Amino acid sequence: MRFLVAIILYCFVFLGCKSDKMDSQSELATAEQEKLAIKTTLVAMWDAIENDDVDRYASYVHPGFTQFGETDSILRVGKEVEVKGVAEWVKNSTGIHTKMDEPLITIKGDVAWITYYWRDKGVTNGESFTSRGKSTRIFVKENGKWLCIHGHYTLL
Repeated sequence: MRFLVAIILYCFVFLGCKSDKMDSQSELATAEQEKLAIKTTLVAMWDAIENDDVDRYASYVHPGFTQFGETDSILRVGKEVEVKGVAEWVKNSTGIHTKMDEPLITIKGDVAWITYYWRDKGVTNGESFTSRGKSTRIFVKENGKWLCIHGHYTLL
């Protein structure tokens, strides 16, 4: 009887701890996958711009999108405003390319934000440009997909 009790206690204590550890590892792996999904979404947004694919860019933007742009003095509101601005920019530009440095991603449920520095370059209206800045983007997860709902950009 003691032997049976010892086996039951052993299974309960050690296997229970192992299960908690495995759950914890699984949660960490899921969190890392979600962080990668957010970063990948942002890079895909830039790739769509670089390839003049405004419809694909729009597929990553939440209908309630808001933005403080690099030089905006007011809050820009709405997906339509954002998509129209990007469409106008890419229509008059070539060779656009953006790189991200030092991304930091935080996830709280179905809301996440990514802070990072950016560097971009290209030609707009025949004039070469380069810029550097810092940004925060906020994403919400809807129907299993991360959508950008807010952007705040500051030139350096």
